[in-house]
Amino acid sequence: MKSATELASGLPRWLRRVALHFEVSMEDAVAEFARALPAGARLLDAGAGECRYAGAFAKQRYTSVDLAVGDAQWNYGRLDVVADLSALPFGAGCFDAAVNLVTIEHLKDPATSMREIARVLAPGAPLLLVAPHEWEEHQTPRDYFRFTRYGLKYLFEQAGFDDVRINPVGGYFRLLSRRLLNGLQFFIGGWRWILFLPAALLLVPPAIFLPLLDPLDRNRHFTLGFICHAKRSSA
Repeated sequence: MKSATELASGLPRWLRRVALHFEVSMEDAVAEFARALPAGARLLDAGAGECRYAGAFAKQRYTSVDLAVGDAQWNYGRLDVVADLSALPFGAGCFDAAVNLVTIEHLKDPATSMREIARVLAPGAPLLLVAPHEWEEHQTPRDYFRFTRYGLKYLFEQAGFDDVRINPVGGYFRLLSRRLLNGLQFFIGGWRWILFLPAALLLVPPAIFLPLLDPLDRNRHFTLGFICHAKRSSA
């Protein structure tokens, strides 16, 4: 069964921002994070998977690490290091920045992994972490947790990060829009294709309209996920 990401991958960017608001927001955050780093900075992609964001860090010294067990269809051949994030094979303070992108939910021991990322970062080094919140199970059976903003803040602080900023990605209406579009995946394959067009006519128009109402949800207690920035404590 195709995911919402695969279904919308060929759309124009403005439509991708509607259908895949979480993914496009993450792409924007990664690009901004990379632009802020000096050329030659040592960047750790902790939980890199297929290294899809390696190109964003072309000016930095990019190092990718992953346990390479998340998705049987993925190609992990570009990884620099295959390792568990709870026991990183790097010396203390050897990286100038790190990213951890939609990986924390797949870690059996996220607290230990966060401490390990902090350990290998230089004092004051920045971390960009992206975590899903209201999200379907994925990469099963290695999908263990969902975190609130308060749980994430606790993990950051316990691991030795400060200057923590946690930003929800959309509110209730963007979440509802995404869930409507998720419904299309149930009309793919075999005889179900004959119902795809009626389902699309029913689900797509409100899914495009609903994000316009998202400013009404100021608290963002309903959200797709979180984009987080923090810095390794200098203490």
